[in-house]
Amino acid sequence: MTDARHPIDGPFAWTGEELASNGRWIREFTDEEIERIDRTVSAYEKSGRPWREAGRDSLPLEGFDALFDDMADTLENGLGLYRLRGFPIERYDQDALKAFFLSFGDHLGIPVSQNLKGERLNAIEDEGADANEYGVIGKEAAGSGFRSSRARAFSSAALRFHTDRCDVVGLFCARQAKRGGHSKIASAVAIHNAMLARRPDLLEELFTDYPRSRFGEELKDASEHYMLPVFTAKDGKFATHYSRTYVEAAQLNPAVPRLRPEQDEALDLLAELAQELCYEMTLQPGDIQLLNNHVLYHARDPYEDDAASGGNRLLYRVWLAMPNSRALSDGFEVLFGNTDPGTVRGGIWPPDRAYQIAL
Repeated sequence: MTDARHPIDGPFAWTGEELASNGRWIREFTDEEIERIDRTVSAYEKSGRPWREAGRDSLPLEGFDALFDDMADTLENGLGLYRLRGFPIERYDQDALKAFFLSFGDHLGIPVSQNLKGERLNAIEDEGADANEYGVIGKEAAGSGFRSSRARAFSSAALRFHTDRCDVVGLFCARQAKRGGHSKIASAVAIHNAMLARRPDLLEELFTDYPRSRFGEELKDASEHYMLPVFTAKDGKFATHYSRTYVEAAQLNPAVPRLRPEQDEALDLLAELAQELCYEMTLQPGDIQLLNNHVLYHARDPYEDDAASGGNRLLYRVWLAMPNSRALSDGFEVLFGNTDPGTVRGGIWPPDRAYQIAL
């Protein structure tokens, strides 16, 4: 039974210690696979098409069907994460890497838009002061103010545990920072079970509605809000959606309902357990990491770049709607547009293009 009063069983209920001893979610590209990718990407480059047009039809990855099937099944029914290693980054320029990864995402699922510009692939790097365009409240003093989750993502600052607005998030590491930038992954299911054992009263709070803001996504301020629980269950399957920054942003608006002390305490314990139960690692150039946002949280340590030595962190990101995704509870329409399983959903879309494509 999947609710606030029973432990949730399944392979996705792992701890960091358990994950460290389980190598089933890590796989190396073979030499033969790299040769096939080389030929395909080379042919795409010679065609003269821009990287943004790459996809399953224009840049077909033949011979990878079994791998994509295994990844999709592991993400939805297994550990909820997958890591591919050994892609030869040094062989390709940045446009070729983006074309490959966008096509990779289109073979696994459907890449959805990540912003109001309709971009289906983002370069995640420190944009310095330019990151402020994604949302800052209270900029009177240099470096001060409340930054949206999106502004934080495009900086070198730490990112707290959170989920993204899609079924699966994929990251492709092109360069790593000179120092820091370690990734952390935590099972929301393991956190659920630990909280049930430790503080079942606070677990119940996470199944209640929390006011959230879209500040930094569709909104330039915190004037509007929506209500959504942190934990839900539908058709026997657990799902979570969580970013404390969106909750904090909503509280900047005095017209938004105030959080009860118990709700705040529940978020404190969630953050404590995420850190306690997480798995820490550093993505290396050539690594591809895939995470199921409905069962896992991810975070990032702050980092320091050094462009002169090539140590300036650069990751490419895709947000995917998955053909084997789970049903989502009522209320998720506000973020995902559609709660039915296996549909195109999630993302941040230009107003005239939302959910215009089909799996």
